[in-house]
Amino acid sequence: MQERLDRLAERAARGLARHTSRRGFLSAFGRVLTGAALVPLLPVMRGSQAQAAEHAAKAKAETTDPNSCEYWKFCAIDGFLCGCCGGSSSSCPPGTQQSPITWIGTCHNPADGRDYIMSYNDCCGKTSCGSCFCNRNEGEKPMYRLSLNNDVNWCMANDNPNYHCSVSVVLGVAGK
Repeated sequence: MQERLDRLAERAARGLARHTSRRGFLSAFGRVLTGAALVPLLPVMRGSQAQAAEHAAKAKAETTDPNSCEYWKFCAIDGFLCGCCGGSSSSCPPGTQQSPITWIGTCHNPADGRDYIMSYNDCCGKTSCGSCFCNRNEGEKPMYRLSLNNDVNWCMANDNPNYHCSVSVVLGVAGK
């Protein structure tokens, strides 16, 4: 039995060697490695994009309460809403300082049917508020587009880098 398996394995190995070359094997192996390296570049729906699509489907159910995560101005916010922390949806609470650097997004206002360019600012100088956490990632870009990503502590530019809460400021109407 052992000898029969040895002969079968030897015949298979010799047959494979007759029909293939080292160069051919290396060429095919290189193509496989190149293809594997390109897989992450394929256009697929990633987790944050799926979440953004889910939020877009809920757009009709958005509220007019500026302290609710579903308020139209918060389509790309990530943090505690300053309206629940002693400030408002567009101004920092007393004792905090607005970060000079921000991330941006474009939100659709269902009341007037227009799109607005939004600036999201972190309010810094106190420890985290801890109330009304909101994480909506509609239109968020990968980290290589830093100004469009909401996963950064934007308080890093302040004297006191402690993050407290986030506000949403309308910059203007988005062009069509």
